[in-house]
Amino acid sequence: MTSTKQEKYNIHSISEGKLRWIHIEKPSSNEVKFLDEHFNFHPLNLDDVLSRVQRPKIDEYKDHLFIVLHFPVFDRENRITRPSEVDIFIGENYVITVHCSANLKPLTKFFRECQTLEESRQVYLGKSPGFLLYHILDRLVNYCFPILGKITESVDDIEDVIFTKAVPETVRQISLIRRDLISFRRVIRPQIPVLEMLERKKYSFFKEEQEIYFGDIADHIRKIWDELEGGKEVVDGLAETSNWLTSHRIQEIMRVLTIVMAILAPPTLLSGIFGMNVPLPGGTESGNLLPLGILLSAMALMGTGMFAYLHHRKWL
Repeated sequence: MTSTKQEKYNIHSISEGKLRWIHIEKPSSNEVKFLDEHFNFHPLNLDDVLSRVQRPKIDEYKDHLFIVLHFPVFDRENRITRPSEVDIFIGENYVITVHCSANLKPLTKFFRECQTLEESRQVYLGKSPGFLLYHILDRLVNYCFPILGKITESVDDIEDVIFTKAVPETVRQISLIRRDLISFRRVIRPQIPVLEMLERKKYSFFKEEQEIYFGDIADHIRKIWDELEGGKEVVDGLAETSNWLTSHRIQEIMRVLTIVMAILAPPTLLSGIFGMNVPLPGGTESGNLLPLGILLSAMALMGTGMFAYLHHRKWL
């Protein structure tokens, strides 16, 4: 077994038997130049290593594969799931993993485990490159489940909040969860055909039964997709419920205001008529307050009559 670090480059490597695992974080043009000098990789694939906007894919050559995959990383500060790209070269006696950010913890942790523990090196690097690739992908896919669990938990919480919290808070919570689901779905969906291709197609340097090993990973990624689809349906249903509750509350407010206006309309009409600056029968110019009392009584009677009518029609 050997474990080395290229001092000139940000490159780490470990070997066990004939198999070598090279791990590169945050590649620059220097690391790409190293790969170009030591391996027969296509220039376009080397350009893809420096690009952060590549779609998931598999490029097949006679002596190696070039695989691009994205995996979710949760951004706690902005509360959103972002994609992190992993580029993999795999040949007869090597596996090269490259990722542009240092926040993909499962991959870095797995490499360090194999680097420091002889037992892990023998288990994971002691067979074929396909066996090592399976365990790399297995660690990365399993890392998706805790992130998925947080989203599922948030969806469960919003079901309680929607009937207890104020409307603006509910709308905000639903919007954040929906944004998370959309972002996660964008990461997971393109991975499915790539992993299914690994499951179905035979490659000469994959010694193990691909259908069993990579079929397991494909099943996991499909399960994650199904959970995201279910979460999306729940959130869409909660959003509709929130909109219905908001509409219902507005209707209740408008109903109360309409009833109040209906009750006050007749007295307001009378007060408006008798408040005009023109002589009217029964005026109070002589100081007699009897007409005022009659007016107030008529207003109260009209208001009571309107209230009784609305109650009779079961509008109250």
